[in-house]
Amino acid sequence: MRTTSEIGAALDLSEAGFNDCEVSRRTGIPRSTVRAWRVGLVPVKQLRERCLACGQEAHDFDVLPDEYAYLLGMYLGDGHIATYPRGVFCLRIYLDSSYPVIVDECRRAMAAMVPDNRVSVQWSKRAKMATVGSYSKQWPCLLPQHGPGRKHERLISLTAWQQRVVGANRRGFLRGLIHSDGCRSMNRVNPRGKTYSYPRYNFTNASADIRALFCASCDALGIDWREMNARSISVARRVSVERLDAFVGPKM
Repeated sequence: MRTTSEIGAALDLSEAGFNDCEVSRRTGIPRSTVRAWRVGLVPVKQLRERCLACGQEAHDFDVLPDEYAYLLGMYLGDGHIATYPRGVFCLRIYLDSSYPVIVDECRRAMAAMVPDNRVSVQWSKRAKMATVGSYSKQWPCLLPQHGPGRKHERLISLTAWQQRVVGANRRGFLRGLIHSDGCRSMNRVNPRGKTYSYPRYNFTNASADIRALFCASCDALGIDWREMNARSISVARRVSVERLDAFVGPKM
């Protein structure tokens, strides 16, 4: 595929009076291709700008599907991008197979991001794990947190466009984080011999940066949280739990 700048340069030469052979010699573009551009036989797809990093159609990060924020949360929790030859990457997200509804939601979110690519789900009964995956050259562009080493051993921060996307869909982002690395459970306490139970959410991640992203989205939605330990965040106040229940709820 050619970039619009290449096409424009060839057409400018044609309009200046150079024949197809001369345009081909000057640009290195095949004469038949130059002629196709000149007479308007070029498929529209070839006229689109290409991403210099992945070679695919240039990304418009301001019009991503709504599922992006959810998938980003899933990736930061339990996702990994594997590298293959010829610039191909595979995004895999590892989930508990006990929650097929979450597995299917993750599959649908991934499919929304790469609609032309196959998204597979591999079930492992022995490991009680479901792996949702899809191959694409675009994954490092869509998930720039990809890099060598474990996430908690390197800096994790959102790009400017990711901050805009998450800011517009914090509920989806928190839902993805909790579905991957969180839970909703009943907490029981025994003050003065009496037993009380109440629901609470826990989010556990080894990366301080990812925990900070979780807490920032909670703050933006008026959800109170506190640190349980070095790796876990708790949401236990009744009003805050109700706010999370409105768009997360128990795992299924």
